[in-house]
Order: sequence, then C-alpha cells, then structure tokens
Amino acid sequence: MDIQQSIKEQLISIFASLEAEIKESDITLLPSDNRSHGDYTSNIAFKKAKPLGMNPLQLAEEIAKRFVLDGVEKVEAVKPGFLNFFLKADELGSVISKIVSEGSHFGDSTIGQGKKVNLEYVSANPTGVLHLGHARGAAIGDSLARLYQKCGYDVCREYYVNDAGNQIENLGKSLIARYLELFSVPVEFPEDGYHGEEIITLAKKLKEEVGDKYLHNAYENIEFFKTYGSDYLLSLIKEDLHNFRVDQDYYSSEKALRSSGKVEKVLEQLKPYCYEQDGALFLNTTKDGDDKDRVIVKSDGCYTYLLPDIANHANKFERGFDLVIDLFGADHHGYITRLKSSQKDLGYNPDNLIVLLVQMVRLFKDGQEFKMSKRTGNAISMKELVDEVGVDAVRYFFVSRSTDSHLDFNIDLALTLGSENPVYYAQYTHARLFSIEKNGKEFFPIEYQSDLLGSESEKNLFLLLKDYQNVIESATKENEPYKVTNYIHALSQSINEFYTKCRVIDKSNVELTKQRLGLVQACRIVLANALSLIGVSAPDRMVSTEKE
Repeated sequence: MDIQQSIKEQLISIFASLEAEIKESDITLLPSDNRSHGDYTSNIAFKKAKPLGMNPLQLAEEIAKRFVLDGVEKVEAVKPGFLNFFLKADELGSVISKIVSEGSHFGDSTIGQGKKVNLEYVSANPTGVLHLGHARGAAIGDSLARLYQKCGYDVCREYYVNDAGNQIENLGKSLIARYLELFSVPVEFPEDGYHGEEIITLAKKLKEEVGDKYLHNAYENIEFFKTYGSDYLLSLIKEDLHNFRVDQDYYSSEKALRSSGKVEKVLEQLKPYCYEQDGALFLNTTKDGDDKDRVIVKSDGCYTYLLPDIANHANKFERGFDLVIDLFGADHHGYITRLKSSQKDLGYNPDNLIVLLVQMVRLFKDGQEFKMSKRTGNAISMKELVDEVGVDAVRYFFVSRSTDSHLDFNIDLALTLGSENPVYYAQYTHARLFSIEKNGKEFFPIEYQSDLLGSESEKNLFLLLKDYQNVIESATKENEPYKVTNYIHALSQSINEFYTKCRVIDKSNVELTKQRLGLVQACRIVLANALSLIGVSAPDRMVSTEKE
C-alpha cells in the first residue's frame, strides 16, 4: 500500500480511538516545502480540534503520541498545530524498484473500479475545419480519457456528429453556391453560409467527380450536397484529430438518432414536464434552477436543437454509462442546467452528467494577437497551428491551464529551444536522463537499492515519484489535466537540480553510481509516463541551443 494512503488510514484509526470520525477526504497530506519539517505535513488537527474540545496543538501532540506506522520514522507536532511526518530512508527509496518493476503501469489506480465513462469532446459541426477552440477541447478531452483509463475506468471517447439541422442546411446551400460558381453561374451566397477555403476546395472536388450533373437541378438535390459536404468535412476532421493524436472510439450521428425514433420516445417521456404556449412546447427547467423554461418543439412543429441533444444524452445512459462527461465551449454555460434538468426528468441522476466548459484561446506571435473568424475564412485552424509549432507544444500548452481559464498561446515561446519553454524543458530533461542511462550501461543490471541516496535533491525526487499516483487521481477526480503538466514541470526541475548537484556516474564509487542510475531510470520512466497522459512524446534526443 502507498505510504500516503497508510498514513491517512492510521490517522482515521487514531481519530476513531478518540471517539471522533473523519473521512479520507478530510485529510490533506502534502509534501513539505522544507525537508527539515519532514517529508509530509498535514493540517488535520486544525480542522478537527474544536469538535473534540481541544486546541490544534494539543490534538496534534496527541496524534503524534499515538502514531505508529512502518515506514514512518517519527511524527512531530509543531506550533500552531501542524503534523510533520518523517519517512524512513528505505521507505523513500523503495519507490525506485517499484517504478522499474511496473514500468508504464506505475501510477495505475483502481479508483474507477471499472465504471463506464463516456467522454464527448470536440463534436464540431462538419461544416469546416477545426479551429483553436476545438483543438483545446480535443487536447483536454483526450488527456482526460487517458487519465480516466489510468485510474481504472472503462472509457469511451465519443464524437457527436451534428449532421442534421440548420448548420447542415447552410452547408448544403454553401456548397451548391460554390459549385455553381465554378460554371460561372451567378448566385447569391447564403446569408448564413460558410466562407472557408475548404468549401471552395470541396466544390472543385465535386465538379471533378460529377461534372455538370447538378448544374440545372442543384437545389432539388440539396440532400446530396448536404451529405457529400458533411461526409467529406468529417473525414478532414478525423484526419486532423488523428494527426493530433486524438482518435475517437465512437461517432454518433444526429441524423441517425432522429431516424431511430429515439427523439420522439424522449419527447413522449418529457411531456409530463411540459406545457404549451403560443403553439410551442416548453420544457419546465426553471424548477431545477434554469433562468427560464425552454422550447423543445417550435410552433411550426420543428424540434429545437435542445430536444435531439436531450435524446443523445439519454441514449448514453441507456447504453450503460455510469458517468457522462461533456466538454463544451464556454459560451454554453447556460446550457448545463437545462440539460441536467432534462436528464433528471427522464429518471437519470443529473450528478452523473458532468459538463466542463473550455475557455477560448488567444493566439500571439511577435507580440501581436491573431484574430480568428471561422465564417470569413480568416480562422487559424488547428492544422495550421500544429504545422507551425508541432503537436507536442500545442497539446502541452492547451492543457497547461485550468479548463475554465482563458489561454494565451505564445507561438514564439512554443518554438523556443530553451528552458523557458516548459514542453521543451520536460522533453530535454527526458533526453538527458536517457543519455545518462546510455552512458552508464556498463553498470547494468543493477539491484535497485537506495541506502546511499540521502542528499536533499535525491529525497525530493523520491517524494515526487511517490506522489505521482496521487497527482493522477486528483487530476482525474477534479477533471483537471493541468495538474499533470504542473507535476511534469516540478519533476523536471527536481531532476535537473539533482543532475547539477549529484555526480551520477563515478567509476571510483560503483555502488553509489548504480543507486543513482536506478534513480535516473525511475525518473525517466515516470516522466515519460506523465507526458504520455497528455499526449506528448518523450524523445531520446533533442536539439538544443543550450550547453549541456
């Protein structure tokens, strides 16, 4: 069992002996900022002293007196009521052999217990190429999927294709207009049409395939144009996502959902919670905190966008998912309450529907902001940015901030080959570790011991390595993959501090060399593992402008 988990369980036991009940979630156990204050510290005595009629220091002293655990050398109670835990040296160092033994599986967690999770992200309308907002959603969504899998969940990555409705209607009209223009036919471009260069390219492709077949009856065949256009653009989206290291497990179709009768089924189930007004059908969502009730069937009998989306989410629960997670753009904030309300009306637990709002990205180069406008064709696409700075940089930066925080992406920084660029710094650190291992290959195989590794920088690495699983679980529980990038940066800094202060390969001290090589190998495994969780590569060699 992990030492932090053991400490928490011992604290729970001690509180039980004091006739007080605490839960694991009550306990904050953090690595100490100052190693002279122990390896871990906790403020649990502050939280629970008052109900026990004690002051925090009294309670901390009582806990320290009762605390006995293998792997913990001593526990100190210090003013004004902190608990500091000092681990035994062999307990700290034991993480090395565990990491080497488990390899890429180190840090695997079972908190998911095989529960089925549906993660829907990107789900861009197939009316154009992916832009930066979609790219950030893709990076965050895919990283979350990797984290959930690491924590023992059964994950399905889903893309909901909006291949029906007004957007697809406008796509069909836009494609017809571009197609007719190729034959010099005067045509008025649709007011809500799509102006992207990809629509022009698509029209040229269509002309090559069918010639003038639809020249005189294009609008009568708009269904063909809608399907042709959406299928082609979806294929481009899939290609861009794959090149971004994002591959969905399941593509669901709004058109198929509508034709299956499931929308009508859901409508019938919702009717007890609906009322008619001015010929339209309203769903009562204000009862669950919405600012107003929502129209689901318009006065002309057409469905609003909301109704098929309600059916889409109900379908996910029907398919057996325990948890449904959506990543929406930040402008969908008001959508959350009505969606949760509808699932509650259908008999599902609204708490099992989690909606994460992904804030927008601003792009900067040479100190200037790029303005983006999808409809005018001036958008900076995901593909263009990836071609400019690479997949690794885009993915790392896009998950390096909290999902609900705006992100300013600095192209100049992303292209910098130096330590100020965090993704380059992490990858360079991995390459450095690989090089050290390669240079020390004559000392392998080794026994993974650590009794000679007692310096401050070595102990700091032990603590960070031991904390890896806790970081993964926290990032997963809170749906915040940025915690992984924070960990990657902290680990990289500690590795480079160790490299600066400790000579790894010293042929005059073979045993110390072997133990430090074991630590190097463990750090490399964990760093590569952490980078993989956010879809970033861990290269063995790097180009650098800095001196080794």
